[in-house]
Amino acid sequence: MDREALIHQAIEAMNKAYTPYSNFNVGCSLLLKDGTIITGSNIENASYGLTICAERSALFSAYSKGYRQDDIVKMVVVGDTDSYISPCGACRQVISELVNEDTEIILTNLNKDIKIVKKVDLLPFGFSKQDMKK
Repeated sequence: MDREALIHQAIEAMNKAYTPYSNFNVGCSLLLKDGTIITGSNIENASYGLTICAERSALFSAYSKGYRQDDIVKMVVVGDTDSYISPCGACRQVISELVNEDTEIILTNLNKDIKIVKKVDLLPFGFSKQDMKK
């Protein structure tokens, strides 16, 4: 699948977001090794702490279907921002654990401004399971 098609899937997911409080829609699409595409959108809640971002929505959906980090080839995150979108800190931490070092992460917006990064670029000093070992 080409980048444009994957971005289109993320935009479709963005359009399905539930954001009655912020009106800030975000979409995410994951391309898996077997060609499957899994999408996620941000879903807000009046109790803001219960809100979930698009990136975590897509990743948790993939994992709940049995996929793991070796299955994720590309990840696209899109929002209606002035420049390419940037994941929040919580999503950066989740991304750092649930995708591989070589996974291509495409950050973009509706104007097609694009920044391609790896997870280490998003969270260079991320907390990992290695930090929990004595």
